[in-house]
Amino acid sequence: MFDAARYMERIQAPADASLATLHRAHLESVPFENLDIHLSRPIRLDTDALFDKVVTRRRGGFCYELNGLFSRLLTARGYRVTPLSARVASDARDGTFGPEFDHLTLQVEDGGEQWLVDVGFGEGFLEPLRLDERGVQTRAGRDYRLAADGAGLLLWRDSEQGWEVQYALSLVPRALEDFTGMCHHHQTSPESIFTQRRLCTKATPKGRVTLKEGALVITEGKERRELTVLDEDSRRRALAEYFGVVL
Repeated sequence: MFDAARYMERIQAPADASLATLHRAHLESVPFENLDIHLSRPIRLDTDALFDKVVTRRRGGFCYELNGLFSRLLTARGYRVTPLSARVASDARDGTFGPEFDHLTLQVEDGGEQWLVDVGFGEGFLEPLRLDERGVQTRAGRDYRLAADGAGLLLWRDSEQGWEVQYALSLVPRALEDFTGMCHHHQTSPESIFTQRRLCTKATPKGRVTLKEGALVITEGKERRELTVLDEDSRRRALAEYFGVVL
């Protein structure tokens, strides 16, 4: 079922797109969302099922789905891709993290260099980060840095409150099926943030649009608008208008 040309059309990327262009195009086309979890629709880490959801039905997903499928596209385009496990920061400042396989991200070789690629972290970096760089890397006006952490790395992001850690990254090569257990956990556990509230968010050329419980938030540069969304009809209209999502 996988069709790289249809996938490229889905993310509106040109045939000669670079890795950075593919990454940004994906983030501006495919939303990060957990809506199937709240509809009691099981998520399977199967490439054909993911392609049907994201490309054919023009939906989004969370990290296991989005990075899992994106890795298939990159492989089809000749990149060498290695899935990696990351532990998401429980609190950006207290140094605690979730368990192994909490997050799926990708290591991609391009032009003889290794890159951190992640289209499944919600509000993350818009273009890949160099894995061997320990200085500040600026992407779309926002600063990031990768710092050594034993045998792995810590991803930091600058914010109005100062530098905050995003996740602890293991450099041990993984396979998509290694994430099956945590994918099930995040769909079913009351302790998972994904079961606690609905979320749909997508980068835009000017900023970001996010539909959360009770509100639609639109940011463009430093401007931020929050519109109240109280009923399910309004939520469905917002999903269709701003994300192209029809449940």
